[in-house]
Amino acid sequence: MDLGLKGKTALVCASSKGLGRACALSLAREGVAVTMLARGKEALEAAAAEIRTETGATITTVACDITTPEGRALALAACPNPDILVTNAGGPKPGDFRDWSRDDWIAAVDANMLTPIELIKATVDGMIARGFGRIVNITSSAVRAPIDILGLSNGARSGLTGFVAGLSRKTVAHNVTINNLLPGPFETDRLRATAQGAAKDSGKSVDDVLAERRKQNPSGRFGDPAEFGDACAYLCSAQAGFITGQNLLLDGGAYPGTF
Repeated sequence: MDLGLKGKTALVCASSKGLGRACALSLAREGVAVTMLARGKEALEAAAAEIRTETGATITTVACDITTPEGRALALAACPNPDILVTNAGGPKPGDFRDWSRDDWIAAVDANMLTPIELIKATVDGMIARGFGRIVNITSSAVRAPIDILGLSNGARSGLTGFVAGLSRKTVAHNVTINNLLPGPFETDRLRATAQGAAKDSGKSVDDVLAERRKQNPSGRFGDPAEFGDACAYLCSAQAGFITGQNLLLDGGAYPGTF
């Protein structure tokens, strides 16, 4: 299927690896000129070089911290009028809410709620004026099924979800959609890092922890980041203009509910 994205521009946050990188790659394959953002310059440049070689797309890189005003200014200077915005930021630390200070909560809300909102604010009116826009926020399956030790993430990302639910109904008449992708367990560095922590606590090997987690998922496996990237590309497509304000859960069937 031709997704109708050739010649479009995209700003993709936290895209040097993992799910952000997968989104950048899938969009590049569709002929999108992608501006990739990440804090680590070396990993970012390596990922961009690989995507250029594989797709032939125009890839621009900006090493910045998107959760800061300075970082957002650098990103928007490089790509001031994106047709596509993919927001993404690392999740806040796990733990017990009794141990979190006000500063911990402010940092989580700033990174996982206010940063996407600021980026949407900076780009959505241009999309409306041009009659095309696709905004995809990478959130978490914890928005649908909260994880007790991820209270900071549960709260901040749910706040973003509520905001998007209202705004997305106002922009869709202008062919500007806003949706959220909710990843479950995907084969990423973050998943392996959490497995290493669990292995240390339990005395098991990392491979054993990962094997157990795969078995716990109805699919019997973890997600491939490429699957996630292609889901993002579809939500950005010309064909997806009637989809807005939705939360697409990609978790291999782990969520047990009917709705």
